[in-house]
Amino acid sequence: MIVSVFFIAALITSNILAAKVIQIGFIEIPAAVIAYPITFLCIDIISELWGKKEAQFLVRVGLVVQVVTLILIYIAIALPPAPYTNQEAFAGTLGTQWGIVLASLLAYLASQSFDVFAFHKIRERFKPKWARNSTTIVSQLIDTTIFITIAGLLVWGIPLQTILVMIACQYAVKVLFALADTPFFYFFTRHGQAESPEEYERMKGSQ
Repeated sequence: MIVSVFFIAALITSNILAAKVIQIGFIEIPAAVIAYPITFLCIDIISELWGKKEAQFLVRVGLVVQVVTLILIYIAIALPPAPYTNQEAFAGTLGTQWGIVLASLLAYLASQSFDVFAFHKIRERFKPKWARNSTTIVSQLIDTTIFITIAGLLVWGIPLQTILVMIACQYAVKVLFALADTPFFYFFTRHGQAESPEEYERMKGSQ
């Protein structure tokens, strides 16, 4: 439950932070980069300790939560504001164009679903944890490519060359985050692997 809570919190936070673009040197990336990688770490932890079905279920829950959150935000934006409320700033910060919403949801569903699938395929063949945790690197490429391509073509209207540069820059940053979360993955799964909470508690008690 705790891991799932952190997953949902990081997911919703990343959607809000995506409204701001930060610049590090010549690299421009959404501020969501500080929160979204946490979702992959949480999914990998759940995959390792509680199995594929629990991870897939959380991915589906995350999709529903995002849609519900967006609906509630748009309702709040549409409601008449009080005279002292800065409606433009509120709508500008929380309101997201539907092209961005579509790009975000498709990128999320594709990358997270792949991460769960690849994680368990690799776990069946390779014993080292870092091998299956490395699926995050590929998943981040899927997420970045889908989001930037759809948003770039449908919303931003930028040329293909610029889209490719943005994908490369953002993916490079995400790879660094994916490598940085490996020690945390080892720490939180140090008691082994299990397919259910009951089995996990039994294994934890035997340490």
